[in-house]
Amino acid sequence: MTGGAGFLGSHLCERLLHDGNDVICLDNFFSGKRANVAHLIGDPHFELIRHDIVEPILLEVDRIYHLACPASPVHYQYNPVKTIKTSVMGTINMLGLAKRVRARILLTSTSEVYGDPQQHPQTESYWGNVNPIGVRSCYDESKRVAECLMMDYHRQNNVDIRIVRIFNTYGPRMTANDGRVVSNFCVAALTGKEIPIYGDGRQTRSFAYVDDLIEGIIRMMNAEGLIGPVNLGNPDEFTILELAALTLELSQSASKFGYHPAPSDDPVRRKPDITLARTRLGWEPKTRLRQGLAMTLDHFRRELGLIHT
Repeated sequence: MTGGAGFLGSHLCERLLHDGNDVICLDNFFSGKRANVAHLIGDPHFELIRHDIVEPILLEVDRIYHLACPASPVHYQYNPVKTIKTSVMGTINMLGLAKRVRARILLTSTSEVYGDPQQHPQTESYWGNVNPIGVRSCYDESKRVAECLMMDYHRQNNVDIRIVRIFNTYGPRMTANDGRVVSNFCVAALTGKEIPIYGDGRQTRSFAYVDDLIEGIIRMMNAEGLIGPVNLGNPDEFTILELAALTLELSQSASKFGYHPAPSDDPVRRKPDITLARTRLGWEPKTRLRQGLAMTLDHFRRELGLIHT
């Protein structure tokens, strides 16, 4: 698994080990953290390798979960060229490995391939509305290229591929400084700082809890006759102001809202059509935002040292 020490990757490592698999976790620790998988290191079925997938690696595996790439704007805009290299060269290297050992490979793509969508909700057939030269394009366009590479290796070399497009995901092991809206709001509310609202707060997102998302990824990898792309996300749509209000309620915080200009190319509406996942994978999210956000706040209380376990 590439990016196995990241937010999603560490949860997926746990799940795969629980299901009886041997797991080799690759991570360069740019946005992932060793602490996310430290509790797994004593497991004889788990191996952690510090490796940057921009460089090739030779392994003997039968399945590849390709998650590596910084996914929050703070991280992927910090070094945009490195972001592009990770998605493009890293995907080429992983596809080359899959071709050599005849492994099935799953790419975690993103709802960002839809850009600022003109179709709502977004179906997998929608081609997107992406600014190819904007500040977010290092992530958006590199994931679009990664999908292209997956399809071309499949068509040209018959590589066994799966593609999922992940919408906003949240939950324990998000980092306090990752710049995503859920972590921003949780940390601000718990520390009594202002809740940062970018734009008017009426833009919408759909938030999937991490455990639901991991279940969808597993089902997609195990699916037969379906290569994707398949949307994985929560079709319940919330405005940013609604998320902020719920965060304040659950945290019992007295924080106030602070308004800031909207970032460049920030999508106005984002909601997945998950008909394909429902019908072909039998998958849909189970965790309501109120429940998942409460568990995420508990994670940040521990992360910030506000409670001790």
